[in-house]
Amino acid sequence: MPASPSSSVQAARKAIADRLRELRKDAGLTGRALAEGAGWYKSKVSRLENAVTPPSDDDIRRWCAACGAEDEAPDLIAAVRSADSMYVEWRRVQRTGLRRLQESYVPLYERTRVFRTYCANVVPGVLQTRGYATALLGSISRFHRTPDDVADAVEARLARSARVVHEGDHRFALLLKESVLRHRVGDAETMAGQLRHLLTAMALPSVSLGVIPSSAERRMWMIETFTVYDDAQAEVELLTARVNVTAPTEVRQYLSAFREFSRIAVYGAEARDLITTAMDALL
Repeated sequence: MPASPSSSVQAARKAIADRLRELRKDAGLTGRALAEGAGWYKSKVSRLENAVTPPSDDDIRRWCAACGAEDEAPDLIAAVRSADSMYVEWRRVQRTGLRRLQESYVPLYERTRVFRTYCANVVPGVLQTRGYATALLGSISRFHRTPDDVADAVEARLARSARVVHEGDHRFALLLKESVLRHRVGDAETMAGQLRHLLTAMALPSVSLGVIPSSAERRMWMIETFTVYDDAQAEVELLTARVNVTAPTEVRQYLSAFREFSRIAVYGAEARDLITTAMDALL
């Protein structure tokens, strides 16, 4: 069972809070004394030490100065920024539109050799057609009320996908629920084109595409869409944010979940039959 998507963030923030407490104790300071030295109310020290409030860069510097441990500040500031990057609200990265978000993934995609993606709601981004991506990103833009740069975002997504799918040493193990084949994104023609593209993509040597039949007996429940990049990082997609999981124990849990879903998925001719049946239902 994968841990809560936010557990990595909570654990990272707690580790920082614990380190702040250790610095205070090593300096022989009470919470009141540290607060006075930093120019705060005592309640702020308690909130920081209990990970109730994430510290700002200035908070870290003041804390370390009060403890006579200024040399600890840079590492702690870096740790705070790393924890913040684990949970990224879509509104923060989409405030200027969707194109830059698509482009921001390029370095990660180019250095990843093995992609493992489980999709519970839409077709994986690397296999989306222009029509499907336009309809999907358009709905995202409207829902999140982002600046309308959908056409540019689609171009960025397609260019990124073309590079990693058709060039370089990249492999894609992709799983999607059968319901994804029937959840219409765009009009019937758009959806039919997307399903035809899936049939074509299945022949690519870099792609392994499995479909989890709705009738499959499940050994575990359906969970949120996620991708594991190599064995180093998992990204979970929520409605309001993306969660970057880097704790090794949690990444292993997502790999374990992927293996469980792989066991109940069908491939080859059986997967093609499910895709073809979904296409026929559009007529």
